[in-house]
Amino acid sequence: MDKLTEIMAHKRREIAPVLRPVFPDELAALHRDLPRPPSFRSALRRTDGKLAVISEIKRRSPSAGAIRENISALDQAHRYRAAGAAALSILTDEKFFGGRIEDLQEVTGDFAAKGPALPCLRKDFMVHPVQVLQARLAGASAILIIVRALSDEEIEALHHAATAAGLDALFEIHNEDELARAVRHGAKIIGVNNRDLAIFKTDLGLSERLIPLFPKNVIAVSESGIATAADAARARAAGAHAVLVGESLMRADDPAAVIRSFHSV
Repeated sequence: MDKLTEIMAHKRREIAPVLRPVFPDELAALHRDLPRPPSFRSALRRTDGKLAVISEIKRRSPSAGAIRENISALDQAHRYRAAGAAALSILTDEKFFGGRIEDLQEVTGDFAAKGPALPCLRKDFMVHPVQVLQARLAGASAILIIVRALSDEEIEALHHAATAAGLDALFEIHNEDELARAVRHGAKIIGVNNRDLAIFKTDLGLSERLIPLFPKNVIAVSESGIATAADAARARAAGAHAVLVGESLMRADDPAAVIRSFHSV
């Protein structure tokens, strides 16, 4: 069993106790009654023309092991915001990444109360609309849809739920077939994961090969393997509007300097 299959199998078992029907009217009412989160999609098209940086809060991962296990999500979010991040990606998977839904709630609640707010992606292994409901309640602006891990029926259900809840969806792909599936489902934001989640091999050449194939109206994100300004420059040259950066920022003593270097490309 490859790692992604293992993670998805665990996620399906994990959420089984809370599964229930989630109807579009329920999500629409939630969106109407709760404060509107800032737009994730809009944040990725910077008005100054610079590469947008989605800064990730990730305590550990199956590929890297422990990164910064005891870090406060809120403290790290404040560092990223001060550094000029366009948006945040907050891991809420606990078993494999050391995250919690409470991390997302804490960050979005603090930003809403004190401002300025940044849009936050709920980075998790989404399989059912109940997780979209959780994301909206926790103040997320977007959810992740990993195309290779889901059936077309699951993708459709998640995307419709996100739309009803007023959330954006980042469709994550790894090859041409997954790109075609994302486009068929009406994806407006597509990210190339340069790390193969089955074997955890990273290759920035994937972004260079796939992003030029994106429809012109789609926001392109290069994910994983972005550690230096040279890496960011490669992603931008390929057509990326944004990069999603986790490990290198989490390990950095000065994440602001790293983000500034990405903005300079």
